[in-house]
Amino acid sequence: MNKKVVIMGAGGRMGRTLIRCLLEKRVAGLELLGAVDLWDAEQLGMDAGVANGLPEAGVNVTCNLEPIAPQADVIIDFSYHVGSAGNADRIATWGPAWVIGTTGYTEDELAMIESASEQIPVVRSGNMSLGVNLLCTLVEAGANALKNRGYDVEIIERHHRKKVDAPSGTALMLGEAAAAGYDVSLKEVQVDGRTGQPGARSDSEIGFHAVRGGDIVGDHTVLFAGEGEMVELAHRATDRDVFALGALQAAAWACGRPAGLYGMRDVLGV
Repeated sequence: MNKKVVIMGAGGRMGRTLIRCLLEKRVAGLELLGAVDLWDAEQLGMDAGVANGLPEAGVNVTCNLEPIAPQADVIIDFSYHVGSAGNADRIATWGPAWVIGTTGYTEDELAMIESASEQIPVVRSGNMSLGVNLLCTLVEAGANALKNRGYDVEIIERHHRKKVDAPSGTALMLGEAAAAGYDVSLKEVQVDGRTGQPGARSDSEIGFHAVRGGDIVGDHTVLFAGEGEMVELAHRATDRDVFALGALQAAAWACGRPAGLYGMRDVLGV
């Protein structure tokens, strides 16, 4: 029997891509139960299939999560961090698995999600693509190999002009991977951009730099800069479908799992 999926943030870039990939049956064993967005979403009241250039799906875009979420096997969430975290208690009570691709959470909001994961399986990742999660593994291994050998870490991320948070969730994932390899706390060494006269770079910092423009899907580069050489590890997304397909795979994987907080590396086994 197919697993019933609710999409939160259904009117956004990723929400629409998820609906299209789901209705095109790009990942087997899933079916669309609900599509939810804010009260002022452009697609509100429209059939989710028609709104995305496909035949009727028999599911309308709504602004009310409550009537449908208790019937869902899994919720895929690409909404806004405030509303997403605000629903954490209710989602935990309703009981579906929760796949979260939303980024920009505060520490308090992350604590709400972690509390929910004590009752339901939660897969949270700043990036759902297989390639990016492989990159995180490579960055951590590279940082571990270069630890205490004089290599500085800088992370450069590029996204479309409409992205509202910086650094990106993916950039922070990569920073966490580098920090884990260097055996330091990212919170203690993170530096976001530089301007004016910030002084010489410290040995321990991990720098983040955000570029916003055009329709860039997602481009991330991690630099290990040493004396006389530089190593670059990079990932470039050319199609938003890769993130949707990863989220759908995570949704299929999460259904029936024990309660807990998981990442895409758990889903993909890397």
